Amino acid sequence: MTGLIVAIVVIAIIAIVLFAVVMPRARARAREREVVRRRDEVATAHRERADDRSARADYAEQQAARERAEAELHETRARMHERGLADDELDTERENLGIADGRGETTDRFDRDPAAEREREVAAERDSTVPPEERR
Repeated sequence: MTGLIVAIVVIAIIAIVLFAVVMPRARARAREREVVRRRDEVATAHRERADDRSARADYAEQQAARERAEAELHETRARMHERGLADDELDTERENLGIADGRGETTDRFDRDPAAEREREVAAERDSTVPPEERR
C-alpha cells in the first residue's frame, strides 16, 4: 500500500514538473506565432500601401512626361513660327490657342464653322501625306 502511495506521489510530482516546464514553453510558442502573424499582417499592409503609392507615382511620371512632350511640341512650333516655316498655319494656330484677332477680340474655339473646320482637316491630312518638296 505504501508503494502505491509513493507511486501516486511520484506521478503527481512528474505531472507538476511537466506542467511547470511544458506550459510556459507552449505559451511562448503561441506568443511567437501571434507575433509572427501580426508582423506578416503589418508587412502586408505596408506593401499594399507601397504598391499603391508606386502606382500613383508611375501615373504622375507618365502625366509629367506627357506634359513635357506637349511643352516641347509647343516650343518646336514656336521656333517654326519664328523662322517663318509655318506661316500657312498661322490662322489655325491662332484659333487653336485662342489668341486675340486684329480687332482685339479673342477667338472662341467653339464658334467654328464645322464645314470650314473639316476642309482644314482634309487639307492638313493632304499636306501631311505630300512630301514638303512637292507642296510648293
